[in-house]
Amino acid sequence: MRKEIKIKNHIDELEHVAAFVEQIGEELGLDMEMQMNLNLVLEEMVTNVIFYAYPQGTEAEIELMAEYDGKELTFVLSDQGEVFDPTLEEGANMEENPAERDLGGMGIFIVKNIMNQVSYQRLEGRNLLTMKKDIKKQ
Repeated sequence: MRKEIKIKNHIDELEHVAAFVEQIGEELGLDMEMQMNLNLVLEEMVTNVIFYAYPQGTEAEIELMAEYDGKELTFVLSDQGEVFDPTLEEGANMEENPAERDLGGMGIFIVKNIMNQVSYQRLEGRNLLTMKKDIKKQ
C-alpha cells in the first residue's frame, strides 16, 4: 500500500491529515489507539511545518506519503521550507516541572516515543522527515 496527499501550509489543512490517517488505519485494520497515536505524530510534525518552515504569509505545499510493506508503516513528510532537523532536538525534559519547562519540544518527544524510527535528510532543497512504525497485523 502506498498513498500520498498534498496540502497547503494552513492550519485548517490538518483535517485532511486526520482523514488520511483514518483511511490508512481502516485499510490496514489498525485499532483506534494506534490510529490516534499516528494522527498525533503527524499532526505535531505537520503543525511545525505550517508554523515554522516558511516566512509568515508564504503560500507553500506540504507532501505526506505513507507506505506499508507488510511489517512497517512509513510516513515521509516533505516540504521546501527552512532547513530544520527535528531529530537533533532534545525534546522536552519530562523530569522538569511543566510550569518551569521551556515551551516547545513536546512534539519531537511525542514522535520519538510513538514511532520506532525517525530520521531526517535534506535532499534537493526539500526537508524529508521519515517516521516508521512497526505494525503487527491482527
